[in-house]
Amino acid sequence: MKKIVIFSLIIVGILVSGCTQETQNRIGRSIQNWTGTDGVLDVYMGGKLIKRFIKIDKLTTATSTDGNVPRNYRYGYGYLDENQNYIVDKGEKKLYFEVSNYSTPYVFYENPKR
Repeated sequence: MKKIVIFSLIIVGILVSGCTQETQNRIGRSIQNWTGTDGVLDVYMGGKLIKRFIKIDKLTTATSTDGNVPRNYRYGYGYLDENQNYIVDKGEKKLYFEVSNYSTPYVFYENPKR
């Protein structure tokens, strides 16, 4: 049994190492999308935190209508954390948001209070 597990891990390692970096990233995102995340998006202006979105499952890069060309923004759904305490409080609603790749300074990370 132990030999089968080791052999399987070696095969998976060989298959993954033969993939391009983009393919490996897609596999990782697929696994992450399946398992889910508790992401936080902080938006800054002038070095100061101005908005925080919490409970974000994924941050998606927009693509063109034909799906071949990436657009210059990312989007997602999350709760606007108005008091910035990492908790969805009464009255905080789930919103759609977009952030620019070029002009919006932001940080996306897993909720530390999870």
